[in-house]
Amino acid sequence: MATELKAEKEITVEEKLQALYELQKAVSQIDEIKILRGELPLEVQDLEDEIIGLTTRLENFETELADIIAMIAGKKIEIEEARMKIARYKDQQENVRNNREYDNLSKEIEFQTLEIELCEKRIREYSAAQEAKQADQKTSADQLSERKLDLEQKKGELNEIVAETKHEEEKLREHAKDIELKIEPRLLTAFKRIRKNARNGLAVVYVQRDACGGCFNKIPAQRQLDIRLRKKVIVCEYCGRILVDPELAGIAPVSED
Repeated sequence: MATELKAEKEITVEEKLQALYELQKAVSQIDEIKILRGELPLEVQDLEDEIIGLTTRLENFETELADIIAMIAGKKIEIEEARMKIARYKDQQENVRNNREYDNLSKEIEFQTLEIELCEKRIREYSAAQEAKQADQKTSADQLSERKLDLEQKKGELNEIVAETKHEEEKLREHAKDIELKIEPRLLTAFKRIRKNARNGLAVVYVQRDACGGCFNKIPAQRQLDIRLRKKVIVCEYCGRILVDPELAGIAPVSED
């Protein structure tokens, strides 16, 4: 009794081939939907990555500009301190007791004057760097605005296509899952492996004009007979695709006059 029940649950090779071909049709339709979307998902991802990069760059510009402004302010303070020292040294020169004190104060005044010149030079350098950073900042800000507009447009196009195809794709995916449950794991794994490596994702093809529907190499007459008998799973000896006969694929045989 148990043996009889087990036999009833076993599916024939023909049913396996039918399930494989139906699965191929479903996943091929999903592939067509992805082709319809084209490169839009990748373009959206690239734009999002670029926007993140530009945003980070702008944040870095803000930090760098703040540092430059702080350095300019620091040099201005040093200049004011140097000027105050010069004024103090000049006042002291008026009350010196000898030439040596006067010369020492003169050297200090000269040193502070050089310090002012050096600070002014640094301020010019920092100001030039600030202007360059601000120009780069503006360029990056303009690029960011453009990329955001591009992203909005691309997302709109993608969302429109997804909205049109989402329901159909979900139905196809559910249908594919239902079919996969009917296929033994070993055969399903083989199908996915072949599909991954095959051109256009075709793992199951039917015989066309005595040739493989995938690589179009000729199939010997005896092998075609075996395919039509549907007694075992047969693969193309050239490309490795699973072969089925046109009738199983629902293709009407071509009549020969």
